[in-house]
Amino acid sequence: MNVHFRKANTPAELRSLVIFDRKAFSQYPGDSFRRDDWLAYECWWMLIDDRKIGCCAFEPNVDFQDDLRDDGENPALDGSLYIASTGILPELRGNGLGSLLKSWQISYAHLHGYTRIVTNTRKSNKAMIGLNKKFGFKVIRTTPSYYDDPPEATVVMERRLGMRT
Repeated sequence: MNVHFRKANTPAELRSLVIFDRKAFSQYPGDSFRRDDWLAYECWWMLIDDRKIGCCAFEPNVDFQDDLRDDGENPALDGSLYIASTGILPELRGNGLGSLLKSWQISYAHLHGYTRIVTNTRKSNKAMIGLNKKFGFKVIRTTPSYYDDPPEATVVMERRLGMRT
């Protein structure tokens, strides 16, 4: 089994990103990104033997605050990497692939000199909250009524990293 990570060629792979996202978040279709959302992120594929089985999206040098701000924009924050999306195909979950992807995300952040990672998820997504905690993320706040379909709170988590060199 050959596992590797490849940067998505956005916008050329925009259709593939949207389709993958809909599969990965099929239990909450309203959580899928719109086509234009993908253009705002640096996107990465997780591949096994060249099959796309995971995907993540980063927003470099920002803090996740759009659950607190009226304008819905995340403010710049040098050294902070926002993980906007982490997804594994549902049929492949429970095999350690989420841990592999999370480990890669943290390694990516270290390699690129980030001092902090921030992410958010549905309060009911106990698997992702548990995975993040396993990798040293701490809950920094819970915001009620963040998600619409169905209505639910978001849990915002962060992990501090070593200082930039």
